[in-house]
Amino acid sequence: MAFKRQDKFMVLLSNISSNLKESTNFFTEYKLKNVSDLKIFSEKMKDYETTVDTFVHEVIKELNDAFITQIEREDILLLAISMDDVLDGLEGCAALLEMYSITTADDFMLKFVDAIQASVHEIDKAVGLLSNKKLPQIREHAIKIKDLESQCDNILRQSIKNLFNTAKDPIYIIQYKEIYETLEDVADYCQTVANTLETIIMKNA
Repeated sequence: MAFKRQDKFMVLLSNISSNLKESTNFFTEYKLKNVSDLKIFSEKMKDYETTVDTFVHEVIKELNDAFITQIEREDILLLAISMDDVLDGLEGCAALLEMYSITTADDFMLKFVDAIQASVHEIDKAVGLLSNKKLPQIREHAIKIKDLESQCDNILRQSIKNLFNTAKDPIYIIQYKEIYETLEDVADYCQTVANTLETIIMKNA
């Protein structure tokens, strides 16, 4: 199958994946030095999330107006929404860090974030391949995303086990458990993107 070079849906999906990648890199690389940095961090992530929401709304509007689409409407919408969910999860995690005044990521958080960043980079590559009509090559990126999600499942189990074995303060336990689970949810959202990409390959390759 072939897409028009400037297919409007491919452009919008590419915009979403590019913004997701940029926001994830910011989330990963921003250096929190004190509590005041948390507000800047959280507000910037909210800005990214708002930008992607705008692109998703554009996708919905264009789908409503389009007579024919290059791939099925529900797959375009699901891909847009599932990428948006990844950013929503990261923005939610940033909000939790600000709410709980946590400025230092522990080893488990760092492992989660590294895996999520790697997953998002795979998503961005896959969406680039989709835009360039190279559907069969997408599968390897989808597989990598699923492998990274599996790693995050293990990190979650290890992190919660360590939390209950070492932490004494119940408030600390509640806060960190929520952050770990939020990050694992983000990895799950990445896997949903991978599943959607595989569905598109199956229907269109």
